[in-house]
Amino acid sequence: MNTADFLLELAPEDSIALAEAGREYTFAELRTSVSVLIGRLSVLGLNPGAPVGIMAPNGLFWVSAHLAALRMGLVVVPLAITLPADEVVARARWVGAEALLVGRAQAKALRLSLPRSIAVVVERKERLIPQQRSESVDLSEAVEVDPDHDALYMFTSGTTGDPRAVRLTHRNIQANTTSILGYLDITSADRMLVVLPFTYAFGLSLLHTHLRAGAALVIQSTSVFPQAVVDRIASARCTGLAGVPSTFGMLLRNSTFGTSALPSLRTVQQAGGRLAPVLVEQMRHAQSQAEVFMMYGATEATARLSYLPPDQLARRPGSIGRAIPGVDLRVLDGDGVPVVPGEVGEIWASGANISPGYLDDPEATTRKMPGGMLRTGDLAKVDDDGFIYVVDRIEDFIKSWEHRIDGQEIEDVVLGLPDVVAVAAVGLPDEVAGERVELMVVRQRGSGLRAADVIAHCRVRLSKHMVPEVVRFVGALPLNANGKVVKRDVRAMCLQLAEESAGRQEFVGPAVSDDSAGGPSTSRPGRRAPENVARTAVSTA
Repeated sequence: MNTADFLLELAPEDSIALAEAGREYTFAELRTSVSVLIGRLSVLGLNPGAPVGIMAPNGLFWVSAHLAALRMGLVVVPLAITLPADEVVARARWVGAEALLVGRAQAKALRLSLPRSIAVVVERKERLIPQQRSESVDLSEAVEVDPDHDALYMFTSGTTGDPRAVRLTHRNIQANTTSILGYLDITSADRMLVVLPFTYAFGLSLLHTHLRAGAALVIQSTSVFPQAVVDRIASARCTGLAGVPSTFGMLLRNSTFGTSALPSLRTVQQAGGRLAPVLVEQMRHAQSQAEVFMMYGATEATARLSYLPPDQLARRPGSIGRAIPGVDLRVLDGDGVPVVPGEVGEIWASGANISPGYLDDPEATTRKMPGGMLRTGDLAKVDDDGFIYVVDRIEDFIKSWEHRIDGQEIEDVVLGLPDVVAVAAVGLPDEVAGERVELMVVRQRGSGLRAADVIAHCRVRLSKHMVPEVVRFVGALPLNANGKVVKRDVRAMCLQLAEESAGRQEFVGPAVSDDSAGGPSTSRPGRRAPENVARTAVSTA
């Protein structure tokens, strides 16, 4: 079955599919919107299997574009709206995109950057739902697709230098959607508040599962203003909320989420990184009527791999639970043997949801997915009942806000500064963001390079979520016997320097906007740096 048909198969025509900007759309209206975009795409002469990018905010246009492309047998390439124009072009070229479906604001930003070889379909919201019946386009028969053909190219993270796209098939999507619905009791009566972008695997899984269940998605453009999220849950009578650590850090610390009466809320989903134990405990009591699902997954697994049942949350703090239906999770030692309880090994996964590999990267595919199994790169323990506890990550990805970030990509950009000898990017624990990006930089002797220069350099070359918050100058980076930087030691040094510099001067960079009044600001909206922090760098050089 075509994945678009699979997702819409069970939805009642008159049920609400989407709510955004004061307007609700039924599934019948969504189908009409999909047909309109199919009509616009059909004139481009695209053949099944052609990649098409989508770059737009969450909403009717994004969902319609996604379903239209799937129904035509095209490969969907989600592109974050935070990407710089040159990176959008690089990624589009990388995957061989033949067309881009873009929001109106994004079209303006891209108009001078896109090559003529890529067709552009710009959002025309007033035309998505025709006012006259005669204007609508009949929903043509879906293109039959091989279940093992690619349906999605999902970027894990990346700059223009080294993008990596995860291939996800129609079988992957349908299998993972079915598995998630096997443990989440989602019905057509549910209304999920969506604060995560559909360009993120977790956010996209919310779209897929709720479409399949015939449930409604209530679009909230951002979680930066947590009180607005609380107010929207109440006003829209949302039954579900899903987020990453930063989502719940802000809700629990900077809103009335824990004290507001939200009787409609019955399910909370958390994934995308480890939520601090203190916040897990607060979450348990914040809305006691709601069941809290702690979950674990990966883009290479379509989205979800495991979940912890709500009734185990108090008994097994810190656990990611056990495998979801249809998935086999194992924690193996270096010889591929399952570890005994209490020992540390790497999480391996198999199932119909596992990606067939990375686009045009057989070496990485062989390394990460040998024999069709996924090496997650996460170290973990198991208890006597088989519940899994992540203790560390082999690959040093940083999970900050709603994104999974590869620190090496940040390092590549910083090394473009001629005065930088060496740099290490790491994630440090942050109750609000999950992790914050910090840099440890070695300058040339006598260099006048400032932390502000590094931040400014990153700001124009990286997506906003990748710009570091803190820059620390040191005399040397910690190296092992092979001359490789030891990231664990870098993190320890950053924590030590933070403690030693408490009350002294350190730099918290204005990565989004400078404070014209001269006061300190952070690189994330909605958060201010301590008033005693100055705009200079800690240096042990």
